[in-house]
Amino acid sequence: MKLVRFGPVGKEKPGMIDAEGKLRDLSSIVPDWRGDTLSDAVLNKVRRIAPARLPLVKGRPRLGCPVAQVSKFVAIGLNYADHAAESGMAIPKEPVVFMKATTCLQGPNDDVMLPKNSVKSDWEVELGVIIGKTARHVSLKDALSHVAGYAVVNDVSEREWQLERGATWDKGKGFDTFGPVGPWLVTRDEVPNPQKLGMWLDLNGQRMQNGSTRTMIFGVAKLIQYVSQCMTLLPGDIITTGTPPGVGMGMKKNGKPAPLYLKRGDVMHLGIEGLGEQSQKVIAFKR
Repeated sequence: MKLVRFGPVGKEKPGMIDAEGKLRDLSSIVPDWRGDTLSDAVLNKVRRIAPARLPLVKGRPRLGCPVAQVSKFVAIGLNYADHAAESGMAIPKEPVVFMKATTCLQGPNDDVMLPKNSVKSDWEVELGVIIGKTARHVSLKDALSHVAGYAVVNDVSEREWQLERGATWDKGKGFDTFGPVGPWLVTRDEVPNPQKLGMWLDLNGQRMQNGSTRTMIFGVAKLIQYVSQCMTLLPGDIITTGTPPGVGMGMKKNGKPAPLYLKRGDVMHLGIEGLGEQSQKVIAFKR
């Protein structure tokens, strides 16, 4: 199933995309897509409903983040060897874990706002994992059973705040609008192997990233196992799992560093095989 939340900011309703690509309203079945409605029991109940019986939503309403009330937005850094290399950093021996502020979460096609005075904002297409069952010290074997589904994430990053203004990455990762998620949550039964998904990102129509989840250093199951030792993962939590090469920070020209960063008016278009596409316009800072 492809689960969505649609409508104005703060007033989103739960829905699903049917086999014909039409949006169906599920608000009479579930109050919202959030931790307590992402269990296998609730998803199986929805799965048994014939989509044609659900109200058809006309037009093209805004899509929000497909999960509401997210308690934690966990991120993994340097999880692709070639991205670590372009960043000038060593391949990690254990997952690099940091947090993105939940206040940066937004819809997949909402504008991305540059932080005040930012000159080093960057893009990162990533596979997002949405937890469906409480995970605490889970085994590698059982890890994927704790997943409700998967989604596209753009881990937008401000590199100066991330790397030049202190030791923690979180500051550069959690600015408002820096966490587009969606367009939908694809339930795990439709993604039998999350390590075989092509992924890409275009900037102003030019391909910048072109990779695959098969080149992750630590796969999804390992990440869930690892992170669940550090913190309890609750239903609705999101783990964004790292990015392939092609970020602006790593750009080169004639073999020499030539970073390229986001500016007002830029358009990012990104997607992951089977999980849909996003598009964001970059706008200037505003209060």
